[in-house]
Amino acid sequence: MTLKVVVLQSQEQLISNVKEIVSEDKVVAYLLDNPHRLDVSTFTAETSVEVTLSPWILASADKEIPVPNHHVVAIVEPLDSIKQMYLEKTNGTRSTNDQTDSSDDGTESDK
Repeated sequence: MTLKVVVLQSQEQLISNVKEIVSEDKVVAYLLDNPHRLDVSTFTAETSVEVTLSPWILASADKEIPVPNHHVVAIVEPLDSIKQMYLEKTNGTRSTNDQTDSSDDGTESDK
């Protein structure tokens, strides 16, 4: 599995380890392992954004969730700061809140 950002038709952005589910040499779905929703808040006065991670389906104990391929719009590589934030959260090593600030100059810093 590979850590990716998955954009769904619903416009939700998820970060997860992703594996293709193949049937008859065609991708029919993607298996998302421990998916988390990326929530982005923009601060216009500071020209920065805040990213928050939360489990995608809060009421489920399932860690692996199949998503049909027709629900997926794009699968892209996450920013290094987002990848690190996800890994820290899912590995249980982060002790503060799970947010990252990103300024318009292309640099990111953890809060």
